[in-house]
Amino acid sequence: MESNFGSNIGNKDVVRSLATLAWHGRRAVFAREQLLAALQILQQGHYRGPGSLPGSWAGAMGQTQFMPTTFQQHAVDFDGDGRRDIWQTSIDALASTANYLRKSGWQSGQRWGMEVFLPAGFDYALADPGLRKPVSEWLALGVQPGVPLRTSEMGQSASLLLPAGYRGPALLVLDNFRALLTYNNSTSYALGVALLAGRFSGDGYLRAGWPLDEPQLSLSQRMELQQRLNALGYNTGNPDGIIGFNTRAAVRALQQHLGWPADGQPTVRLLDALRRMQ
Repeated sequence: MESNFGSNIGNKDVVRSLATLAWHGRRAVFAREQLLAALQILQQGHYRGPGSLPGSWAGAMGQTQFMPTTFQQHAVDFDGDGRRDIWQTSIDALASTANYLRKSGWQSGQRWGMEVFLPAGFDYALADPGLRKPVSEWLALGVQPGVPLRTSEMGQSASLLLPAGYRGPALLVLDNFRALLTYNNSTSYALGVALLAGRFSGDGYLRAGWPLDEPQLSLSQRMELQQRLNALGYNTGNPDGIIGFNTRAAVRALQQHLGWPADGQPTVRLLDALRRMQ
């Protein structure tokens, strides 16, 4: 998924990109470290394609879109040809990804999470990725799993995720889901990977409907939402259009003030309410 299954690994010269970022960029020290690692990768002969290392403008490389230091730490030579080739050898790319996830805490044979169903009157403010409870405590709150639970899962630490707000599916996500987030810290990305993986075993389907009638906020609308929340004293940080922890906490606080389901989901309806309040 990082590179559309290897079909789009980027067409920028990684060495040139990183040299530029090391000279002029907000993370110059980081870029310099990546540049030196990229030069070592070339020196060691892992890449033998045309030209220099191809990748993204930020220096991410290959089918896995590893940064150069990530390559050094996690890439593996699975086909035994002496090169860790994540650009042209899918076997190495897949094994390198597996190695990365294993070192990030992925437990083989364990689930990433499961779809659940919430009782009437449930406190949606509990749907916070930063809030973790044992699965047994979620069950005590009336959360009903959509699949039979294993005994080993009852004590696992779980967070409740509402990827489309209270009108959409609800999921309890476990440690393996957090391992996916170390690869790309986006819940929608990790959920996409988890559901896609499930399709290979006939799983990966959600029973609850997705609220397709809910339009997504544009970048300018998300920034406006943050600016208006800040003006009312709900601190979202610098308005950048990225819906992170601070923005969701601010949205949740406003929803609670309005008496709405506090799922932390920014919506057009909430933005309209903010406009009327100012």
